[in-house]
This record gives sequence, C-alpha cells and structure tokens, in this order.
Amino acid sequence: MFNKLIQYFKDSFVELTKVTFPTKNQAVLLTVVVVGVCFAVAVFLGATDYGLSYGMQQLLNLAL
Repeated sequence: MFNKLIQYFKDSFVELTKVTFPTKNQAVLLTVVVVGVCFAVAVFLGATDYGLSYGMQQLLNLAL
C-alpha cells in the first residue's frame, strides 16, 4: 500500500510538469471577464427580482 502512495505522488508530479499555467496577462484578463459576467448576472437577477416583486405587489393591491 505504501508503494501505491509513493507511485501516486510520482505520477501526480509528472502530470503537474505537463500543466501550462496562464500568463499574468491571461490571468488578469480572465479575472476581469469573470467579474464582469458576475456583475451582469447580479444586475439581471436584481432587475428580475425587482420586477417580479413589483408585479406581485400590484396584483396584491388589485385584490384588495
């Protein structure tokens, strides 16, 4: 069992050497994209929530 654990770490290290990490510029660009998409989704969900709340309030006011 100990040999399997050692082999696992050796294989993991070999696979890690094959990884190409993004450059600093790529990391910054992708971070900006992720933050932008999160902001857009937050605005969309907020507007949808506000619109549905407003619509529900108007329906409830009609019932009274």
